[in-house]
Amino acid sequence: MKKTYLYLVILLSVFLSCSGGGDGDPGSGPDPEPVNTAPTVPVQIYPLSNTLCIDNNVVFQWNASADTEGNPITYKVEVSESSNFSTLSHDLSSSSTSRVIILEKGKSYYWRLKARDSKGAESAYSSALQFLTEGNGVSNHLPFAPELVSPALNSEIDGSSTTLSWTASDVDNDTLSYDVYLDTNSSPTTKVSEGQSGTSFEATGLTAASTYYFKVIVKDGNGGVTIGQVWSFTTK
Repeated sequence: MKKTYLYLVILLSVFLSCSGGGDGDPGSGPDPEPVNTAPTVPVQIYPLSNTLCIDNNVVFQWNASADTEGNPITYKVEVSESSNFSTLSHDLSSSSTSRVIILEKGKSYYWRLKARDSKGAESAYSSALQFLTEGNGVSNHLPFAPELVSPALNSEIDGSSTTLSWTASDVDNDTLSYDVYLDTNSSPTTKVSEGQSGTSFEATGLTAASTYYFKVIVKDGNGGVTIGQVWSFTTK
């Protein structure tokens, strides 16, 4: 009888060890930390595009970004004289939704910003906005750089012709004229139109399977000249 009882105890021990014996799931652990998401893109309030800032102590303002996890947010503010931000005049951070930056007078600038939460997640950059600072005793301001309308940047077109189109503005409301440069060099030097009043140019005789580059220089008739950035497109 004792042998039978001992045998049953051994069998029960083996069963409990195979079934876990109530010790719980050895693979279980604390719940994983939720995935951290980036804040929303901040929206600029001032200065907006084509603003003339009378005071060169410019107060940059924007709407607060939202963060799903409620993490603290800081903002990276970039100011450049170049539309592609290849070099920066100012690269600052702010925990609030405004920042005063002292800029040089009588210059054209671009600015953008992005939000970053305390865990390192970053939003995309906001739009790049262009503005001017008032100069000392300036009676004439430079025109704003032209903005591309068509063809879309780096787009592919059909056929051997296309319409180059852009917009431009001037805070003095001067009458503007345009010189257009177009060729297959990444820094185009072939002037295809000079002093035209319209904001479009019909490019013809284009070669297939080629990349073309063009830029527009805008003049206000009072000595103000602004060189636009280089745009490109390809032909099929």
